[in-house]
Amino acid sequence: MKEEKEVLYKDVGDSLLVKLLGRSPKLRIIDIFLTNQFFDFSREELVKELGMSKQTLYKNFKDLEKMGIVRVSREIGRATMYRLNKDNPMVKCLDEIVRSASLQIAGREAEKFGVEPIQKLNA
Repeated sequence: MKEEKEVLYKDVGDSLLVKLLGRSPKLRIIDIFLTNQFFDFSREELVKELGMSKQTLYKNFKDLEKMGIVRVSREIGRATMYRLNKDNPMVKCLDEIVRSASLQIAGREAEKFGVEPIQKLNA
């Protein structure tokens, strides 16, 4: 029987946000939360998923906590779980940038196939 390999976030390729703004550690941390808005993560899970050192993650994560971009969502045993703070103005802006860029790309692709762009369908 063939063993299935676990697919990690780092294995699925760059998201639109990372393609637009770069691969800095802070941006990659924000990106995993934006990409998985209904999930929370421990710092240990983030180290594994992002494939970065604990030192790099902890240093950058501390800044994101101070800015209110991520927040504690719950405690599971000794693990503290974190979630994206969707009420943070910076998070709202980043989410809007990704949404807007996605709609523009989808619109261009739709026009290639002679299909009505999404923006016009929703208007």
